[in-house]
Amino acid sequence: MDNLKTTSIYPVYEKYGGKLVDYAGWSMPVEFSGLTLEHEAVRTAAGLFDVSHMGEVEVKGKEAAPYLQNLLTNNIEIMNDNQVIYTFMCYESGGVVDDLLVYRYSRDHYLLVVNAANMEKDYQWMLDQSKGYDVDINNLSHRISEMALQGPKAEAILQKLTDTDLSKIPSFYLMQDVQIAGASCLLSRTGYTGEDGFEIYLGHEDAPLVWEKILEAGKTDGVVPVGLGARDTLRFEAALPLYGNEISQDISPLEAGLGYFIKFDKGDFIGREALFKQKHEGTSRKLVGFEMIENGVPRHGYDVLSEGTAIGFVTTGYYSPTLGRNIGFALVKKEYAELGNIIDIQIRKRVAKAKIVDKRFYAKNYKK
Repeated sequence: MDNLKTTSIYPVYEKYGGKLVDYAGWSMPVEFSGLTLEHEAVRTAAGLFDVSHMGEVEVKGKEAAPYLQNLLTNNIEIMNDNQVIYTFMCYESGGVVDDLLVYRYSRDHYLLVVNAANMEKDYQWMLDQSKGYDVDINNLSHRISEMALQGPKAEAILQKLTDTDLSKIPSFYLMQDVQIAGASCLLSRTGYTGEDGFEIYLGHEDAPLVWEKILEAGKTDGVVPVGLGARDTLRFEAALPLYGNEISQDISPLEAGLGYFIKFDKGDFIGREALFKQKHEGTSRKLVGFEMIENGVPRHGYDVLSEGTAIGFVTTGYYSPTLGRNIGFALVKKEYAELGNIIDIQIRKRVAKAKIVDKRFYAKNYKK
C-alpha cells in the first residue's frame, strides 16, 4: 500500500474509520461505518464520497465540438451551455474505451470526467484521435479534487454551506464558481447512486475542509462518509454500469442495453459502423438482471449455466441492502435472455438457481 496514490482527503480517512484498499493504484476507503449502513444512509438521508481519483480532461478550441462529436457516441451538438451528458468513447470495433460525463462550459470548452482506472489510456486515446482538429486537450486530473454528496437530503445539507440557490440547478446541469464553505467549486447535479445529489470539483487545498464542513452540516440529517463498497451496491441497484463489468473493450453498449446513449442520426463517429451493424443484425449476447431463487451470493465472473451448458457470466452480483435479496447482472446468449427464464449460477463448487428479472432493480430518484 506504500506506493499507492492518495487523494487530498486521504488524511481525514482515519478520523472516520476508513478501511483502505488498493483501487486502480489509489489507496481508497472501501467502507467507513459499514457497507449496509452507508448504503442505507444514501437511500434515506445522504452520503459523502471521496471520488478524487476520477480523471478530468479539458477539451477546448474552435473545433472542440466537432472533435468530441467524432470521439463520442452521444450528440454533443445539442448540448446547452452548463449541461452535462453521459456518453461512451468507443473503439472502431464498437467496444468501449470508457464511459464518461461531458460538461459543457461553451461550444469551444468542455470538461470530460473519466474513470480512474482508465485515465492514462483515455488521455492517450483522446490525443491520438485529435489529429486534424484545432483543439487543445489537457489532463487536469492532478489539479482537481472531487467529492459527491448523494441522497434525498443532499440539497438541504449543502444549502447550509452556500448562498447559491441549489434548487435552481436542474439534474445534469452544472454551475461554476459556487462558494461552498468559502471554497470556489464547480458543482453539478449528477451522481452514481440513483439518488438526487451533487458532484463537487475543487482545489486540493480546499477539499479536506469542505469534506469536514459537509459532514458537520449534515450531522443531524444523518449524513455519513461512504466508501467504494456502497458506491458499487448503490450504482448496481440503480442499473448504472461499471466499466470492466457491464461494459468493456469486449462488451459493447448495445449488448449492455445502453443504446439510448448512441446517437446514430448525428453523423459519423468512432465505432459507428460496428455499432450500427450490431443494432440492425442484433447482438448475440444480452445483459440481464437476475434474482437468486436458491441461497448464494453471485459474484463478478461466476459462470451462468442452462442445463449444464455455459451460456454467459455474472458481471455484477451482490446482496441488495435495499431489496433484501441476492441479485445480479449477467451477460448471456440472447436466446436465454427472456424475463422469467430459470438459469443456474455456478457459485464455487455448487450450482444455485436464479430467475431472470427486469434489471432496473431500483427506480432512480433524480430531481425532475
